[in-house]
Amino acid sequence: MPNDKHNMLRIYCQPAFLICAAVLAIAGTGMSVAVKSFGLYLKKEPFPLKKSLDLLDENALAPYRVVLKKKIAYNDVVESLGTEDYIQWTLQDPDALIGSAVRNCLLFITYYELPDQVPHVPEVCYLGGGYEQLTSDDVTFEIDKAAGKQKIPGKYLVFENANPAYLHLHEKLVVLYLFNVNGVYTNSRYNARLILNKNIFGKHSYFCKVEMAFKSAAPSEQEAVMAGQKLLSVVLPVLEREHWPKLD
Repeated sequence: MPNDKHNMLRIYCQPAFLICAAVLAIAGTGMSVAVKSFGLYLKKEPFPLKKSLDLLDENALAPYRVVLKKKIAYNDVVESLGTEDYIQWTLQDPDALIGSAVRNCLLFITYYELPDQVPHVPEVCYLGGGYEQLTSDDVTFEIDKAAGKQKIPGKYLVFENANPAYLHLHEKLVVLYLFNVNGVYTNSRYNARLILNKNIFGKHSYFCKVEMAFKSAAPSEQEAVMAGQKLLSVVLPVLEREHWPKLD
């Protein structure tokens, strides 16, 4: 035993070991100093909405009419969603013909004031709900704004109910979605994470997913994108102006 202790002491007293320990100590201290000195924020503070999504102005959505507002009934589902800042509204476009595949649209908006890994996207959630994904395409929405048209990336998806009891109905679901991440629009979870990771100098970060679904009938991709960009041209300016916070 004495020899073992002596050998260990000799190892700890070796110049290489002492230098390595010193470098690690300085690096740890240096990281702490760098974070404080250069304004790096490795841990974000909560960044709440300026106004709750529940208070979204229905009149500002004209010509769309809100025909149904629905809340998730089960607490465990809300917990898995990762946020209580959400709305699920069914909107009706009176300009669309009765029976049109795009007359009714489910608008599902979720906001995350303390973002982590951007966990929820339709590609995952609908598969977990018993749907099979048939199509996935990157699309571009041309949104009308006061300053002119803005091109915003989006995602177009088609799902089919995989439950054998419904297969004979050929029930399809068309979904469009996009993210607003710290004021930047993107159409993928990967890109959303990249944008979040770049904001090392800000106290806050947020992301919001805007999702639209057409369920009563499956519109074509062109029909869905046209209907989606019409709705987004109404919804996004309201969210930008009244709900989403501004980064420091």
